[in-house]
Amino acid sequence: MLRTRLNEAMKDAMRTKDAAGLSTIRLILAALKDRDIAARSKGNYDGIAEDEILQMFNGMIKQRRDSISLYEQGGRCELAQKEKEEIEVIQRFMPKQMDEAEVDAAVKAAVAAADAKGLKDMGRVMAVLKEKHAGQMDFTKASALVKQALS
Repeated sequence: MLRTRLNEAMKDAMRTKDAAGLSTIRLILAALKDRDIAARSKGNYDGIAEDEILQMFNGMIKQRRDSISLYEQGGRCELAQKEKEEIEVIQRFMPKQMDEAEVDAAVKAAVAAADAKGLKDMGRVMAVLKEKHAGQMDFTKASALVKQALS
């Protein structure tokens, strides 16, 4: 489904002459093709799954946020703005992001589902969160909340 949406969005961007959107979608499709090729060596000839695509999106957004902070420190505001625009395009294909209250509730539910008692159970809790909420939350922030809940 995401692959179809990406291809349709690329066609729409070509029709509307949206250069920024088109270049970002092409970057996404190139990264997706790279991951699909890598998956073939593991015997997966159908390409990567939807949840892996969402993880790829999260990684791409994280890279761009890191770049934004570096560009802003270096006084390159035009490049930082370009990265922000790419983040907006990538986020179009992701599910609605959870707000802080929803993330907090999801963390509490995952702690209960994993029957976690201490920090040594953090991996199991994060696995539950990634399984149920892939692409819907920032797992860096969720990790901090899990650590706080288990301490």
